[in-house]
Amino acid sequence: MQKVLKTEKDTQDFAGRLAQKLQPNDVLTLEGQLGVGKTTFTKGLAKGLDIKRNISSPTFTIVKEYRGRLPLYHMDVYRLENAMEDIGFDDYFFGGGITVIEWASFIEDFLPKERLDITLQYTGNENQREITLTPFGEHFKQVVKALS
Repeated sequence: MQKVLKTEKDTQDFAGRLAQKLQPNDVLTLEGQLGVGKTTFTKGLAKGLDIKRNISSPTFTIVKEYRGRLPLYHMDVYRLENAMEDIGFDDYFFGGGITVIEWASFIEDFLPKERLDITLQYTGNENQREITLTPFGEHFKQVVKALS
């Protein structure tokens, strides 16, 4: 599924609608260039999960945890590009919450087979972004269908 999101608010609203369709242990990957809106997307997801805390990029901490209707585990694995060891990913993937992984391609070997891959891209318009959702597994196919 592809969709153009015209504003930052559109991005957050779309992510909030997605959050309503998620269930414990869902894993979402986020790919896109620096500044494209991965953390903005995660802020909308958090709002949809009734998380009240401010969401910021976990660039220097690898993972940040937030509590809401479901726990949110927000990872930025950019700094793990050449890491070949598992640093306990399964504790998050199967920890009863929603895991969002920025730069997930760096840990491809550790990702669960069932997940939702999300790519954000610049469109040429300063404020617009194109979002692409690629579902892996029946649950995520249904989630994407419900968002269409």
